[in-house]
Amino acid sequence: AESRGYGAAAVAEAESYATGLMTNDEGLEYVRLANEAGDTSDIYLYGGVVTSYKVGGQEYIAVRPDAKMDGSKPISGGLSHCWPQFGPGEIQQHGFARNVNWTVKSMTDTTVELEMAPSDYTKEMWDKEFLCTFTVALEDDKLSTKMFVENKGEESFDFQAALHSYFTVSALDNFSISGSFAGKEFLNKMVGEGEMQTEDREEITISEEYDRVYMGVNDPVLKDTGIGKSLTVMNTAGYEDTVLWNPYGNEGMGYNNFVCVESVKFDPVTLEGGNSWTGDMALKAGDL
Repeated sequence: AESRGYGAAAVAEAESYATGLMTNDEGLEYVRLANEAGDTSDIYLYGGVVTSYKVGGQEYIAVRPDAKMDGSKPISGGLSHCWPQFGPGEIQQHGFARNVNWTVKSMTDTTVELEMAPSDYTKEMWDKEFLCTFTVALEDDKLSTKMFVENKGEESFDFQAALHSYFTVSALDNFSISGSFAGKEFLNKMVGEGEMQTEDREEITISEEYDRVYMGVNDPVLKDTGIGKSLTVMNTAGYEDTVLWNPYGNEGMGYNNFVCVESVKFDPVTLEGGNSWTGDMALKAGDL
């Protein structure tokens, strides 16, 4: 390429726009999306998890430094699925969607549609006739995701759904989250067995370990003065609640460079046979 007068920089730039199915160094497959502006997004088939969203070279989605990227355990980072269960319960923590391989149903340079159907593995712990489709679209001004759950059987089933989303932070001292938090009740899981408290702040800052479920809040805006950027989490269908999580002080997890601002349907959904549920969440980056 250099002999044709392009130069190394142009070659590197062109390679960064490559799209389609790829494999990481440890053998896991992922799909890379890219738009004409050069924004990119990576979505791993293992867990159906979005691990990257770059706008103008700025990464907005975090993957923890202790994450396993070889399929030996769920990827600690990205827009991680919690389905059909959020947290502890009758089946394994956060369900099984995050540690099974999803199937690519269709893809273009800017969209991918993944599917998760029952397998012997899932039936052993949760024998329901479901079909989940997760669609990611890299649009000109945002990254859109759609979780579509169908009940293919005749009997109803109950589920919870969440995107356990990890977002990048330049440093917690530079970071805050705004939204309709003030006056809302939240479950503070860091107090005893969990205690209901009321939020009096308009803007949340994090200076201790956080594990909080804010019921009825689904409009968080992340602000990072360290990079002068904001990220709006647009929950337009299905996700009604927000969970904030950060393992403050845990260097191994890289606590100072991410915050989980999770899009959650905390109260279980009862899905009748033949019916469907949709969770729509989009990310829109902006300047402060």
